[in-house]
Amino acid sequence: MEEDSWYIQVLLRDDNTYQLEFRDGVAAEHCQTRTVSQEKVLTALLGWAAGRTDWRSDFMWNNIGSEFAD
Repeated sequence: MEEDSWYIQVLLRDDNTYQLEFRDGVAAEHCQTRTVSQEKVLTALLGWAAGRTDWRSDFMWNNIGSEFAD
């Protein structure tokens, strides 16, 4: 994936947990978390889309940027 990419995505896993990821411009800033709360996921997606800065605070994030290194 190219640099200068900002996105958020969610996957409903087979175990009914939500895997939420975001990328903040570069591969080194790609983070992931999991939750069972659909409400928290929705709040995060809407907060990200609105440009708010507090949407990340309800989660413990893991930086997975090393998975995308060349």
